[in-house]
Amino acid sequence: MVTNHTPRLIALNKPYGVLSQFTEEGGWRSLKEFIHEPHFYAAGRLDVDSEGLLLLTNNGKLQARIADPHFKLDKTYWVQVEGEPTELHLDLLRQGINLKDGITKPAKVTLFDSPPLVWERHPPIRFRQSKPTSWLEITICEGRNRQVRRMTAAIGYPTLRLIRVAIGPYHLHNLALGQWREESVGLLGK
Repeated sequence: MVTNHTPRLIALNKPYGVLSQFTEEGGWRSLKEFIHEPHFYAAGRLDVDSEGLLLLTNNGKLQARIADPHFKLDKTYWVQVEGEPTELHLDLLRQGINLKDGITKPAKVTLFDSPPLVWERHPPIRFRQSKPTSWLEITICEGRNRQVRRMTAAIGYPTLRLIRVAIGPYHLHNLALGQWREESVGLLGK
């Protein structure tokens, strides 16, 4: 239960294989390995097989403000996909794509010219010499379950690696893997 202490906000660069909770489950690592501050809880979630920016707070109202889709904080991901999508495929994501739970809102999508500089993932993604990969930057304003992965799969380019780099005004920048820093609550405005 998140308390309503003076609001504090932490940005964590969550590694692959870590749950977005403080209790271990199913053999996966948890946030307690990285965050030793009392009374902090994740504001939203990032799947165990995804990496990158996870925001945590000690304040219930702030947690709701960040996690609630009603507030529509953009979330930006760097996504490594199998194959080389064409602009036609990327335009499908930009227009909104039909998933089992309805049509997504339009995404902002950019194809990287070269892979972004990111840390090595452990374990590494599968590598297939005969199948090239591409990196996309995808920004969405929704938060459906595994949405980005389902979107890329729907256009025929499965996600191999997913790194969240930004939530609203908060960005991963040069935060090292497994490290955290305090952020300004004031960036969210009123």
